[in-house]
This record gives sequence, structure tokens and C-alpha cells, in this order.
Amino acid sequence: MSEQNIYLPYLMTIEKITNEAPGVKTLKLKFQNEEEANAFQFKAGQFGEYSAFGEGESTFCIASSPTRKGYIECTFRETGKVTSGLADLEEGSTMGFRGPFGNTFPMDEWKGKNLVFIAGGIALPPMRCVIWNALDLRENFKDITIVYGAKSVNDLVYKEELKEWTERPDVNLVTTVDPGGETPDWKGEIGFVPSIVEKTAPSPENTIAIVCGPPIMIKFTFPVLEKLGFKDNQIYTTLENRMKCGVGKCGRCNVGKLYVCKDGPVFSKEQLNNIPAEEY
Repeated sequence: MSEQNIYLPYLMTIEKITNEAPGVKTLKLKFQNEEEANAFQFKAGQFGEYSAFGEGESTFCIASSPTRKGYIECTFRETGKVTSGLADLEEGSTMGFRGPFGNTFPMDEWKGKNLVFIAGGIALPPMRCVIWNALDLRENFKDITIVYGAKSVNDLVYKEELKEWTERPDVNLVTTVDPGGETPDWKGEIGFVPSIVEKTAPSPENTIAIVCGPPIMIKFTFPVLEKLGFKDNQIYTTLENRMKCGVGKCGRCNVGKLYVCKDGPVFSKEQLNNIPAEEY
């Protein structure tokens, strides 16, 4: 994105496409301009506008970690015109990227703390950035727990990375699928994410909980964390799904008195307390 023109995208080459789940893909993108690649920086939690030329732009988080240099990744579900245009692109194709936009997860403030990541379905990508950021700087954090669920085994994304996290002795990964979504060889939990969080019962002592998922999942997970003893300033989420233009021009991402693109997308529950829950 040009410093002079916020609407001018970087030109990106699709280096790799990974099919994560039905209708869900991850694109690994490399900057075509080496100077732009070397100058580009972002932090965990920020998002971008991804464009299929001739179709328009769509907003997703940057799903890769800022500790991984030379490329960025995005993960999306094919749901409309733009995402269908992106899904039709092949490895080697050119697409556009504008960003980074938005605020960040306060990783520096979390040093020395336990981290609990709670994600549902396609909401793992915003978490993936933060998870790998923490794992690549593992000495900065204490216990790391990941609770991740989807409708079915087939709907789980980043399946290879889930295997890797399962095998790591410094990560406690709990995976779950909705009742009826299991397969005969499924060895994880069966149940909705909030109930599995309550069953896992992470301690709130010196702990930060990061929650991302469908609104209904967030709605029922927040009370579980409160029941476990988490304070509002220990709970964070991202509202990146509310993003539109990304730069505060269109006014379509307002939540209460906040503009998600300018004030977020990362918020603590403490910040969200003055906003009616139905608005986010």
C-alpha cells in the first residue's frame, strides 16, 4: 500500500494455495516489489484488504505471524463475489493487498503470562497469527492452551498445524467438534466450545484469554470465563468480521460509539462492556 495513496494496493504473487476445509483456502503471498517486501511490517491482530482484480476487495486478518518474514498469509471461506474471485486464482497469479490496518494484540504486555486461545471454526485464522507469534517467542510466555472447535472434523482448519501443536510438549491443545460432527477415529472432544472451555477449566491466575468465533460462540464463552474467575481486562477478542473499507471512510463498521477499523479490531471485554452485546 503506497504511503501516498492508501487505496493503491501492493501487488502480490500467490506462492502457495492450501485447501483447509470445504470452501476454505489459505493463500501464501509474496510481494512482487522487493523494496516493499523489506519495508513491510505488521503486528499480530492487524488485518488487510485482499483484492481479486475485476471483482473487488474483501477483508481478512493477516493469518501469518509477524515473526515469519518475507510473506504474508490469509485464510478465507468462499462466500460471495470477491471471495469466489480469490478462490478462482491459481498459484503464480497476481492479486492485491492493502494494509496493515487496525490495532494489535498487546503481546508485549502479555509477557510472562499464561495464554488461553479459544476459537471456533473459521475464526482460528486471526488466532493463528497470535499463536505462532507466541510460539516463535516461546520464552516470553508461560503455559499456552488452545481450545478449538468446529462443526465437524472436516471443518477443522490448519489440520497439519493442529497435529504439530498436539505433538508439542509446550502446548496444551484441546480440539472439539459439535455433536454429530465426529468420525469413528475422532479422538478429540465432542461438544460446543463454551462447554469444553468450562470442562478444560483454565486457571485465571496470571492468564490472558483470547476469544474469536461466531457471535453466538463468543456470547456463551464470555460468561464461562467469568464463571472461571477471569476479569474483563483479562479477556480479548477481535471484531475483524465487521471490517469494510478498513480506513474509517465508509462508516459501516461502527459498533456503538466505536469504529472497529480505527479503534479495533482488537478489544478487551472491558472495552466492550459499554456496547450492547447484540451489536458485536
